[in-house]
Amino acid sequence: MGSILSATGSATAKSMDRHETSGTDPNKRVKVSAYEYGMNRRIIPTLPDELSFQILARLPLIHYLNLKMVCRAWKAAITSHELSQLRRELGVTEEWLYILSKVEANKLDWYALDPLFQKWQRLPPMPSFVNEEESNRTGSSGFRMWNVVGSSIRIADFVRSWFWRRNGLDQMPFCGCSVGVADGSLYVVGGFSKAVALNCVWRYDPFLNLWEEASPMMTGRAFCKATFLNGKLYVVGGVSRGRNGLLPLRSAEVFDPKTGLWSELPEMPFAKAQVLPTAFLADVLKPIATGMAPYKGKLYVPQSLYSWPFFFDIGGEIYDPELNSWSTMPDGLGDGWPARQAGTKLGIVIDDKLYTLEPSSSLDSGQIKRYNSEEDTWVAITPQVPVNDFTDAEAPYLLAGLRGRLHVITKVANNTLQVMQAVVQNSADNRASEENVLWTPVASRNFGTAELVSCQVLDV
Repeated sequence: MGSILSATGSATAKSMDRHETSGTDPNKRVKVSAYEYGMNRRIIPTLPDELSFQILARLPLIHYLNLKMVCRAWKAAITSHELSQLRRELGVTEEWLYILSKVEANKLDWYALDPLFQKWQRLPPMPSFVNEEESNRTGSSGFRMWNVVGSSIRIADFVRSWFWRRNGLDQMPFCGCSVGVADGSLYVVGGFSKAVALNCVWRYDPFLNLWEEASPMMTGRAFCKATFLNGKLYVVGGVSRGRNGLLPLRSAEVFDPKTGLWSELPEMPFAKAQVLPTAFLADVLKPIATGMAPYKGKLYVPQSLYSWPFFFDIGGEIYDPELNSWSTMPDGLGDGWPARQAGTKLGIVIDDKLYTLEPSSSLDSGQIKRYNSEEDTWVAITPQVPVNDFTDAEAPYLLAGLRGRLHVITKVANNTLQVMQAVVQNSADNRASEENVLWTPVASRNFGTAELVSCQVLDV
């Protein structure tokens, strides 16, 4: 097959065949689009195009970047929608880990990890955008580069600005974007550019290896929470600019990648924030969504009340897409959901089980916990996972569910980013409240002084 794949099309090759899909069998002929590359050549001169698609679909994704350079016909085939759809039908998609980092020069960098070959790929930088509202107000061009400016402001500085730095927002560069996935693509939504909360959305296509602008959100928001559920991208909460600083948002919306449209959802009630005893506390304590996880077909959103430099947990709320309504989160789930720096709460769902990580008092390790929905309690998993730089980093660790297993991403000695996989080791003498796991490093890369920001897993 190697000699066939290395062959290029001849100038006398016949025009590309077009065949209609027959039923749902992925091994049958698929409809092949006509490619815009001059003469319509076959992908592989000696084979029908539907067979060439079957061959290309079964190749590892890591090879596609090189195969696109064989010829224009191969590039058109590899970047086509037909190929990505065929990979899903054949069940040969791969899960890749995408990590967003921030370097010292206030620059956001994306890296993708192929866990099968343990190879890293650097993504192209996110495009520039024009902040039109700011441009009109200042009379300048107002260009801001996501890949240059980055998230240079820590979340703590934003929280402080709510109360003590009313005019501080005008000096703040771009920051606070959120990351989600939908339909095999990576999405970056919202953010803050100086005094303006952005509603812009950027989409990364792993087959095209490029960023493109998607439909904007209905509401401009920064530091919102985004997640994928039932084929759609959900975005809740975040902050916007208010007259006296930052204004926490109760609103939520959902994006359907099939239609390319956003739809409004009911606002979060923040029910427990409504029972504060005095008007003074209601004015000082700001309710905000601090995390979100898709669990048992619903959205679980932990919430907090902020008053710099403190935050107070108030449990959380659950959104049911079928009922299109919010309900109060169980007490044990909300109270035991640990917070990371600046109050943010991470949660990852693997095989219908919700996991989180709680930092230990030693500042050099963390405790993985799993939620027991029947007893409304959190179960500790041993041993503890080594996590460093709790005091210095905004996001000292990240959680990911990759290939059906829990992974922790953190930085270790010599600025090395390490991806560790949890392998459960069950035994008869384990205590009922614990599970034994073996932490195994599966990949690493020197990230220099870059800090972790976020991560997502794409099935492509």
